[in-house]
Amino acid sequence: MTRRTYLLKSAGVAGLLSAARALPLNEGPAAREMTASEFHSSRRFVETRFGRIAYVERGHGSAAVFLHGLPLNGFQWRGALARLSPHRRCIAPDFLGLGYTETRPGQDLAPATQAAMIDAFLEALSIPAADVVANDSGGAVAQLLTAKYPKRVRTLLLTNCDVDTNSPPKAMAPHLEAARKGELAPALARQIADKAFARSSDGLGGVCYTNPANLTDEAIDTYLTPLVSSDARRAQLHGYMLAFEPNPLPAIGPVLRKRGLPVRMVWGTADQFFDATWADWLDRTFPHSRGVRRVEGAKLFFPEERPDLIAEEALRLWTGERSV
Repeated sequence: MTRRTYLLKSAGVAGLLSAARALPLNEGPAAREMTASEFHSSRRFVETRFGRIAYVERGHGSAAVFLHGLPLNGFQWRGALARLSPHRRCIAPDFLGLGYTETRPGQDLAPATQAAMIDAFLEALSIPAADVVANDSGGAVAQLLTAKYPKRVRTLLLTNCDVDTNSPPKAMAPHLEAARKGELAPALARQIADKAFARSSDGLGGVCYTNPANLTDEAIDTYLTPLVSSDARRAQLHGYMLAFEPNPLPAIGPVLRKRGLPVRMVWGTADQFFDATWADWLDRTFPHSRGVRRVEGAKLFFPEERPDLIAEEALRLWTGERSV
């Protein structure tokens, strides 16, 4: 799809963009990223029929919702929240079965249910619509949210994620088999105990981070500890993985082609799970796509490593500035 040119059509939009430029992304108290301790202390919960949904938020005004990947949680977005909180009420919830959300026993964990949970979550917070930013399995949920609850999604910024027939991706097959055998949780527990291994070529850091050193000790603990904290949580982790089969995304392709919201893709080119050709598929599918930005050499969880880039792209999408 040819990249569209979008012009600012009103003084109001131009003023918003001017204000965004006037406040540098790396200045002011709001630009300081929360530590793991602050992430834990600022956690809130909202009651839904799916359970008590854990989330953190920063900022005020129109809402932006950040959907994390597997096996991460809202802590993934701490850098983006710090940079974008002067411009939006930035909210990062934890999915059912992941992070610190208290999921109801026996709760279905399928992506469509996760989308329904986000709809209920927004309703509970009295948020009619939000700008949505998503990564990895969170991107699958974001697409389902767009298809099934279109009034909830004002704009959509997608990074490397499940798309159409590439869900779950073929490279996930060993992890799915480990989940079936109940072996995935022990594998993650090993990475909590041996953080050097977690950052090795065989660990989460080496596989999913452009620079494995960016997966800090506190991030490893914050992401993985809740997933292996009890038999119930270990079962939820395995259930989250296995709930991606059967794949729900091909069925919504025709619906996405009718959605007229602004959409932008920012895609790492060194991701073994989600090739950049899938960003092109999204670009062709959404009629008002604002194109694809490739991030050379970046792996799956680059949004955590490159929050300045995510903030830059989000502000351009939200204000209608032409993407480059």
